[in-house]
Amino acid sequence: MTPTSETNAAAVLSVRNLTTSFLSEGEWKTVVRGISFDVMPGETVAIVGESGSGKSVTSLSVMRLLPKTSSRISGRITLDGRDLLALEDTEMRKVRGRDVAMIFQEPMTSLNPVFTVGRQISEALTCHKPMSAKEAQEETIRLLEKVRIPNAAQRLREYPHQFSGGMRQRVMIAMALASRPKLLIADEPTTALDVTIQGQILDLIKTLQEEEGMSVLFITHDMGVVAEIADRTIVMYQGEAVETGTTADIFTKGAHPYTRALLAAVPRMGSMIGQPDPLRFGIVDKETGIPGAEVPLATKVEAGKPVLSVRNLVTRYGINKGWFGRRTGAVHAVENVSFDLFKGETLSLVGESGCGKSTIGRSIMRLTDTESGEIAVNGQNVHAVTRSELNQLRRSIQMIFQDPFASLNPRMTIAEALMEPFIVHKLGTRKEARAKAAELIEQVGLSADMLKRYPHEFSGGQRQRISIARALTLDPKVIIADESVSALDVSIKAQVVNLLLDLQERLGLSYLFISHDMAVVERVSHRVAVMLLGEIVEIGPREAIFANPQHPYTKKLMAAVPVPDPARRALRRPISNDEIMSPIRLVGYEPPARTYREVSPGHMVRLEEEAA
Repeated sequence: MTPTSETNAAAVLSVRNLTTSFLSEGEWKTVVRGISFDVMPGETVAIVGESGSGKSVTSLSVMRLLPKTSSRISGRITLDGRDLLALEDTEMRKVRGRDVAMIFQEPMTSLNPVFTVGRQISEALTCHKPMSAKEAQEETIRLLEKVRIPNAAQRLREYPHQFSGGMRQRVMIAMALASRPKLLIADEPTTALDVTIQGQILDLIKTLQEEEGMSVLFITHDMGVVAEIADRTIVMYQGEAVETGTTADIFTKGAHPYTRALLAAVPRMGSMIGQPDPLRFGIVDKETGIPGAEVPLATKVEAGKPVLSVRNLVTRYGINKGWFGRRTGAVHAVENVSFDLFKGETLSLVGESGCGKSTIGRSIMRLTDTESGEIAVNGQNVHAVTRSELNQLRRSIQMIFQDPFASLNPRMTIAEALMEPFIVHKLGTRKEARAKAAELIEQVGLSADMLKRYPHEFSGGQRQRISIARALTLDPKVIIADESVSALDVSIKAQVVNLLLDLQERLGLSYLFISHDMAVVERVSHRVAVMLLGEIVEIGPREAIFANPQHPYTKKLMAAVPVPDPARRALRRPISNDEIMSPIRLVGYEPPARTYREVSPGHMVRLEEEAA
């Protein structure tokens, strides 16, 4: 596509010279500069770029959802020939939902927690078309069935918190489809979802698009998702469209250095064949397109006595109901899990949300009470130590959480956040703590003059680096990285992964790497453990797990990973209507004995006939 100064009459959406600015500290700052594109009938156009590139602001500008007092939009936006920027607010409200609808990244914040999903979808229907309550309910059931939500007639009376993440996103799609819009804008609709749920949502959008004949404007930073869903792609960088073309051309003939940098940063499944050690990403320069070297980890795992040993770990959360709080059941979050972690090794725990992998990390740190089992750090039993001994033990093992903004105190400067563990553990004076903070901030690739800033003054990738620096304050031997890169843009993710590998090589760290991103796990791991419903169903060396997966769930996880190959656009996975199986069990439930088979040295798989 070559943008022209004239609106394309055949386009569902035509954007010309869109420029969006925000008022900041008394000055207008432009964040989107002169972008032009068309979305044709039945077409999917992807806008791709990192956080801050202007892609979400572009979609919000189209919807006119930006605050009037602090934003300014110029250019021309036409939907079926109507100039949206010239419409009165009352007219624009009629356009939203009826002619153009939007799905946001986080469905839980978009859905009202105090209303049932049925009422919220019915409201979207009656807002644009007069109908009786009975007609609205019947149409709501039809929409829920259309987005493959089972037992729709019963589930419309449920509240958002009673749905899984994937099912909530399906509810959002149902609301967006309520008035059969000509254009659907999907802003990062799969970023927060597990890889298998992500695949289902992508296939659902493709299927519904074919059935309804609507156009889709898809906003994302994931090039694998772009390859699977988009006809054409617009690459945005620093507020500008730097490259536009068919998705196939973008992937095979991408000319702009930034496009090549984005593509190179995407971890590809199978890229580690023949590579025994974890491998750093070759970071591509965004300005020149010149790739950096892919450097393997130089240090070797020290077999012998493990630095972390977990044996028969069981963690359950009780469910109490009734006036007297009677125990009726329990969430079997972790069930009879055992593994070892050695010096210099990365063991990855993978699986979908709710499989228990994060609970294992919290149980090891004694942030969660366990039912039974043994956890030993450097041979010391975590459950047998006193409170003071536990504080000492925690110097050896630290945790990096998924959301660095939530784990950093917004009222503390970065210097105070990094100094606090050093001072609490009485490792030295405040002067020594400040010197340590300056050293650590430099180690993670930031500068010491940033120590005076607060968390909100950093990007997501920088905040994650700060969290890593804080975890290193006490010179730990083991770091539990809980989804520490899952929310990051692809190039930032590559940088943080490289940083973790650099630190492992330099400091001899051991990582318990918790993730659902199989492509990243393949990059960083020595060994992999696959979890389902609180149990390990397969564990072994990374090469064995990825080259020869044995358990059906492991194969399902790998098959769901988006592959950055436009040739797969016609691929359709079977759309599952099932919720993720529940780990809730009634009082008195006894888990069955499990039997494992050794496929190859160190590669164990749970026998499926025992898994019922």
